[in-house]
Amino acid sequence: MSEYIFKLPDLGEGTVESEIGEWFVKVGDDVAEEDVVGTMMTDKAAVEVSSPVSGRVVRLAGEPGDIVAVGMPLIVFETNGAAAAPEATPTQAMMAADMEEPGKPGAEVAAASAAPTETAEQPRRVMTSPALRRRAKEAGIDLAEIPGTGPGGRVTRSDFEEYAKASVGAVPGTATRASVAPASGAPTTTGKSREIKVIGLRRMIAERMAAATREIPHFTYVEEVDVTELEALRRHLNERAGDTSGRLTLLPFLGLALVRALAEFPQCNATYDRDRNVILQHAAVHLGVATQTKDGLKVPVVRDAQARTLAELAAEIRRVSEAARDNSIGKEELSGSTITITSLGRLGGIVSTPVINMPEVGIIGVNRAVERPVVIDGQVTVRLMMNLSSSFDHRFVDGYDAAAMIQRIRELLEHPATIFLPR
Repeated sequence: MSEYIFKLPDLGEGTVESEIGEWFVKVGDDVAEEDVVGTMMTDKAAVEVSSPVSGRVVRLAGEPGDIVAVGMPLIVFETNGAAAAPEATPTQAMMAADMEEPGKPGAEVAAASAAPTETAEQPRRVMTSPALRRRAKEAGIDLAEIPGTGPGGRVTRSDFEEYAKASVGAVPGTATRASVAPASGAPTTTGKSREIKVIGLRRMIAERMAAATREIPHFTYVEEVDVTELEALRRHLNERAGDTSGRLTLLPFLGLALVRALAEFPQCNATYDRDRNVILQHAAVHLGVATQTKDGLKVPVVRDAQARTLAELAAEIRRVSEAARDNSIGKEELSGSTITITSLGRLGGIVSTPVINMPEVGIIGVNRAVERPVVIDGQVTVRLMMNLSSSFDHRFVDGYDAAAMIQRIRELLEHPATIFLPR
């Protein structure tokens, strides 16, 4: 028998360290080569990590929330000798020693490591997203029983939900945890207080929000928009299409109006490179769509919004939003936006103060559309009104330009036919 030290690989995008998101194995477990052993959190997404060898888990580098540097030991396996353990550098040797020290994160050593090895065949590791693994665990569903329709048999969100609906009493995400031991990083109770470890996506959201509000002088501008005609057009197009799965919302209309407005105000379609101290004004509009997910807020990106039709923009917004929610979205689709739209939907309220998605310089927030009495040509009438709440980086976007751009968007939305006129 020999030990194999699996070091954290380079996860791309210049990552030098990563946070442990979730372990799918524990000390003493037998794993096969290519089994998914856990997830590591990058700045953009959870990345599944597969075992490079077959063997028994001897040590783990830490608990969910702990940070591991690229090239440092992540998991130590006991192998049958077919795979020789790589030579450890002095630093790695110290890390391995720390992993063995009692009281250190990841210092677990299987108490039953000397027990006879189980001969039962290990269940195959199902390809799916970390979010679906968690939902399956909460609902008590065995992912191996679900036929996967994704690439290579990957279980998709629709596969999971269809199986859950067909299973008696299985409702995704509603199973009680009373009979399940809490996983690492799960909320723990102490008396009447409840401790929740800030890890993973929630930690990254907290850090990014703090950095954005600390570094960016936000200028917020709110304008009301009469969307009566726009709503009539939206309903007409939906009725004409008849396809309920692809029904239009207000977001793609706002996206097209924003694209047209940005052509006149290019200083708002920009990102700030702090390291080089330069503003990058972009010709293409890569539209960020703030999306609430079970794991927290994500911003998937619709590439080249300026080149898309209304139907194409609507379909892409729907696709990236759904992929963000079921955690099947790729890292490349969670970065590179040049301006962001955020909407609370029916919870939109009257006004909001959206926080800019760094390194962008602007964000447009959509509030709830409600019928209100307004005065038109001296007469009181009922119109469907909606507020746009926008924030801009006042270092690079003057208040006049920000207000003028929102007024241009308002003009386009109040006369929706103009959105589709040739530029």
